[in-house]
Amino acid sequence: MSPLLKRCIFVLMGCFTTIASAQEAYMVVEAHSGKVFLAQNSSAKRPVASLTKICTGVVATDWAIATGQDLKKVMASVPESVTRVGGANPLNLQPGQKISLSDALYAALLGSDNLAAMTVADHIGRDMNNRRGKQEDPVWAFVKEMNELARVLGMKNTRFLNPHGLELPKQEGFSTAADMAKLSIYAMRRPAFAFFVRQKSRSITVAGKSYTITNTNQLIGEAGILGIKTGQTTPAGPCLATSMEKDPLVRTKPDGSKGATPRRMIVVLLNSPDRFGRTRGLLSQGWTAYDQWLASGALIQDRNREILHVPKF
Repeated sequence: MSPLLKRCIFVLMGCFTTIASAQEAYMVVEAHSGKVFLAQNSSAKRPVASLTKICTGVVATDWAIATGQDLKKVMASVPESVTRVGGANPLNLQPGQKISLSDALYAALLGSDNLAAMTVADHIGRDMNNRRGKQEDPVWAFVKEMNELARVLGMKNTRFLNPHGLELPKQEGFSTAADMAKLSIYAMRRPAFAFFVRQKSRSITVAGKSYTITNTNQLIGEAGILGIKTGQTTPAGPCLATSMEKDPLVRTKPDGSKGATPRRMIVVLLNSPDRFGRTRGLLSQGWTAYDQWLASGALIQDRNREILHVPKF
């Protein structure tokens, strides 16, 4: 093969990769069974913007449980590093100000505040360093915990490089719709995390001033919607992870006893210009496919292809 032909093939492959990365990606999965009902480009690596904050919130709430901390009572100092993040600053956070970790998490998870996410990561990262006798950058110590959680959950195509999801120089993280579905299932199993993301709005206080944080997820308030997170940057496009629950199915077993089957659908949608309307459609399709699957006996032919495995711990 001539060098010119090789070069042409290389360029064409690059074009195809760019086109593929620009396409919509999604996964629709029932959380309790792990059964995948719909998927498209679900294993394609791409930026996921503020869906990154799902992992930030999970690590933070798990840290609070593990250390016996009350997020409402722990006051964090806004770090100097927030000045290097850029973007909106709806709470007018300034280095040195105090904010409770719970208020910072509401700002990060509901309002998608990047500076609040940095504040959470900095405070908890410092605590982790102190407990381990280390002196590394506190935010990076926190991000390492995010990546450790991703590893344990089997998110093999994910790399977090900051706690907020902005694509900054040398901080261009990535994930996939399938990996974010795993994270979403795990996150919504955690009652402390789930409580945050299901709120439609929340009043918080910073430096003596009150703010009302409104959830950026427009689906909150619709029947069965439990959260969880929006995201949008230019490279990632509009993204949305959603959890929807229906009442358990109560059925009579062969021995005459009653059995209840819980039902929760997770939709992760990446790079969709109509993320809310599209998610509604995917939820409807997912529930229809789920009902048909149950009616046919809930058969599984290939667990590796049909089931999204999320460890329970």
